[in-house]
Amino acid sequence: MSPLNSLDLFLFSASKACASSLGLFVQIQGYVICSLLAIGWACAAYVRNREIRTMKNRMKDGNSLAFLYHDINEFEHSKQVNLPRVTVVMPLKGFGEHNLHNWRTQITSLYGGPLEFLFMVDSTEDPAYHAVSHLLSDFKDDVDAKVIVAGPSTTCSQKIHNQLVGVERMHKDSKYVLFLDDDVKLHPGSIGALTAEMEKNPEIFIQTGYPLDLPSGSLGSYCIYEYHMPCSMGFATGGRTFFLWGGCMMMHSDDFRTDRHGVVSGLRDGGYSDDMTLAAIAGAHKRLITSPPVAVFPHPLATDLNFSRYWNYLRKQTFVLESYTTHANWIMNRALFSVHFYLSWGFVAPYIMTLIHIAAALRYYFADYLLEETDFTSAGLLLVGLQALCTVIELLSMWNLTRIEVQLCNMLSPEAPSLSLASYNWALVFVAMLVDNFLYPFSAMRSHFSQSINWSGIRYHLKNGKIHKIERSKDKGPKFTDLGGKHLYGRRGAPAKISILGLLSKTLTHWRDPKKLDV
Repeated sequence: MSPLNSLDLFLFSASKACASSLGLFVQIQGYVICSLLAIGWACAAYVRNREIRTMKNRMKDGNSLAFLYHDINEFEHSKQVNLPRVTVVMPLKGFGEHNLHNWRTQITSLYGGPLEFLFMVDSTEDPAYHAVSHLLSDFKDDVDAKVIVAGPSTTCSQKIHNQLVGVERMHKDSKYVLFLDDDVKLHPGSIGALTAEMEKNPEIFIQTGYPLDLPSGSLGSYCIYEYHMPCSMGFATGGRTFFLWGGCMMMHSDDFRTDRHGVVSGLRDGGYSDDMTLAAIAGAHKRLITSPPVAVFPHPLATDLNFSRYWNYLRKQTFVLESYTTHANWIMNRALFSVHFYLSWGFVAPYIMTLIHIAAALRYYFADYLLEETDFTSAGLLLVGLQALCTVIELLSMWNLTRIEVQLCNMLSPEAPSLSLASYNWALVFVAMLVDNFLYPFSAMRSHFSQSINWSGIRYHLKNGKIHKIERSKDKGPKFTDLGGKHLYGRRGAPAKISILGLLSKTLTHWRDPKKLDV
């Protein structure tokens, strides 16, 4: 018989501990988290699929343009000429591989009412300025669009500053203002659908939507996709929601003209995140936020989205929870911080325990041990089986929601090349789930203790939840944004590839001295 070495003794003891009452509690907690995610994605899939069925029924009834309006009577001239004026405000920063296509989908909207587009940049040095100017020159006789230089921000984030300058410059007769990120790919009927909901229910304070990430193949892009998927269930309600995505927000223009509920001052005076600030205002004043089922937008990720840029994006997402406007908002953010922190490692821990059970089982069955000599228990294999079952159900639910959202996007943009699930690598999706949930607590702690972040070459410092200091480095900071791989200051070569170990080493250096380097 082989002697029981120290490593084997550790594995068998660890496996037995994982199968104990405490270990069983952790495993069951992991099963519950997987099950809740699966149920949430199933409910979201039901809402999106209901919209698909409605559109198909309208098409069978003779309305071939159901992707624009469900009711064919909405195409009557008398209704189209009375559509309200909408101003689209789009803050720009940098220029990447998907921007031109996204901008084209926005300015070629099939909305029948008066429509203007304001593309906002901080300076003419931004590559986006020349790119969008060239694009608009091709449509100068067909669309009402202009590029506006907003200048550098001094009291809030650059994005918010660009938005507020855009609001100041919008047409005096605009009834609604639609804020869009420059990486949003609109459907031909998106603006019309959002406007119709606002007209139908004047009590709506903000209408929003959510992106459908299209991973480019790298682990970083799959981590972004996995990060967004749990949030997607909060936007797939088909109506009222408490969530808000800054990439698509339609509001009443008069709310900004009159600074209703302090929307302008709340954003201008130290605002870091547009969506978190406006969501807090909506909650404080019990105003309605809705997300129509058609408000899901394809979001292609950069083909060279490396792990370093994913980490920087995650840092920005966790840093958002450090900004707040009121004490109630601070409590809510602390609660979100704590819950997400707990659930992330609660999701990862069962998989670590599963690896221990598998390793112990392999050592037991492939080594010549007597049962009496080991602490190995076969109960661990039952837990492994249950974990595998929960994982398969969870991934199937995620796949199903993605499949339905892809189908919905294809129906909403029949003129565009069809999207497909064929490019999705579900093994990488699973790995990304583990990596993202493992790293989230580290990113959250880093954001909490630093109270500063580098966003597109600008470092913002928070104090009491608001921006109190803005630093613009002379060397212009990073050359690329995170998700779109956009060049911020012109092409100067591709960014260096950074391994996970190198990234963690760089992050530790940054933790000790935030000004020494920027991740």
